[in-house]
Amino acid sequence: MLRRLSPIQPDSFEFTPANLEWARAQMTKYPEGRQQSAIIPVLWRAQEQEGWLSRPAIEYCADLLGMAYIRALEVATFYFMFQLHPVGSVAHIQICGTTTCMICGSGELIAICKEKIAAQPHTLSDDGRFSWEEVECLGACSNAPMAQIGKDFYEDLTSEKLAQLIDALAGGQVPLPGPQEGRYSSEPKKGQNALTDLLPPANEYNASVALAARLGDTIKRIDGTEVPILTPWVSQPDAASDDQAGENAQVEDEPRPAAGQPVDETGVTEQEAEAESAADVESDQDAAAAQTQGRRPQGLGAPRAGQPDDLKQISGVGPKLEELLHSLGFYHFDQVAAWADEEVAWVDQNLEGFKGRVSRDAWVRQAREIVNKRKGTGS
Repeated sequence: MLRRLSPIQPDSFEFTPANLEWARAQMTKYPEGRQQSAIIPVLWRAQEQEGWLSRPAIEYCADLLGMAYIRALEVATFYFMFQLHPVGSVAHIQICGTTTCMICGSGELIAICKEKIAAQPHTLSDDGRFSWEEVECLGACSNAPMAQIGKDFYEDLTSEKLAQLIDALAGGQVPLPGPQEGRYSSEPKKGQNALTDLLPPANEYNASVALAARLGDTIKRIDGTEVPILTPWVSQPDAASDDQAGENAQVEDEPRPAAGQPVDETGVTEQEAEAESAADVESDQDAAAAQTQGRRPQGLGAPRAGQPDDLKQISGVGPKLEELLHSLGFYHFDQVAAWADEEVAWVDQNLEGFKGRVSRDAWVRQAREIVNKRKGTGS
């Protein structure tokens, strides 16, 4: 396919100070005189900042690396990961149309893109917020059909789920990537039934999704100055698969048991219970010391005005953790945002079944960002 630069070009391009610092750091990864080897990550960051690669952006990156413009242009036009025309300001959706995804229904996903975005690929929607294209195999065949948005995969899609995903993006949400049908990773949909001694840990998300949630940069333009908070979003069950909902469905923002692990009525797997028991084999004195570590934050007897905040907006907090926080008297983001180190230590120790989550997922930082955003400071 012939790949040409867009006939419509901006007058100039330059990295934000934060992105320029990031690009210079990439250059240090290569031996002296070989800085041009950083062309792919530098071009990619330029695309992440603007959404696509303009001619001024390509030439800016070439100047930064001390290489001829034509060499940078060769790279940008060779790799299909680089967009040479303007894309949607919110999201550019790449639908895999190769064999496995095609067999599993990628044609239906493309039909949704034509209906909700534009009739032709590489065409902006009427509001300029979305665009789409069909691409070749993206390597997630076991979770077909799938789409890539930015750097992340959205897997196990159906036409209904993709429509919901686009609506969520249009509504300002930043959905978590990964399997959209409740799977932890790429295990069988009904649960792992082989090599069960190699089951993954019962973490909330797999490593790729957890990294996206922590960085918070999945579909956002990267200017290096802020980290958007991902909003846990779960597609609703398809009408055609309601009969499988009880068998396969899981809530995305609840801690997930490892595939195939039996759980008790509290949602704790036997593996987790054994780990907890092993951790609790301490002397009563040690247990008491752990329980009193830090200082308990000031709680509330009830939410203000009878309306608690949706604490599940904090990445890593699901319904069970939110209920546990309520039981401890924590209902609002500003309460969490005000926790000092000693108070964080206390809460970490007293989240039974979820110890250490506050520090691990940086709840205080997330809560402060939400509070500041509500105040309109954005800091």
